[in-house]
Amino acid sequence: MAGKHLVGPEADALDLGAVLRALADEHRRAVMTELAADRSDSERGCNSFDLPISKQTQTHHFRALREAGLIDEIDYGNRKGIRLRRADIERKFPGLLALLGAESPGDTAPR
Repeated sequence: MAGKHLVGPEADALDLGAVLRALADEHRRAVMTELAADRSDSERGCNSFDLPISKQTQTHHFRALREAGLIDEIDYGNRKGIRLRRADIERKFPGLLALLGAESPGDTAPR
């Protein structure tokens, strides 16, 4: 089943300020840390992350990550999938994903 691809900025338009603002939130950083550590870069369901927040708040966080250009979102109607934009991020901000991947899951846990 094909989904509607929700578009973020083009790779050349990724902005460091927007990326850092997106990563400033501990829940978004936890998602990115998990995605960066998974080298398969397979599509994940939005509900596959163990976030202690409401579904509406999760939607907000995934939108912020997409608008910063860090993930792609695919809308299937009754669910959404996300995928890390690894190649674009590595090209524009070399080493950023390695830093996130090196962060242990406990370091991004909400306080």
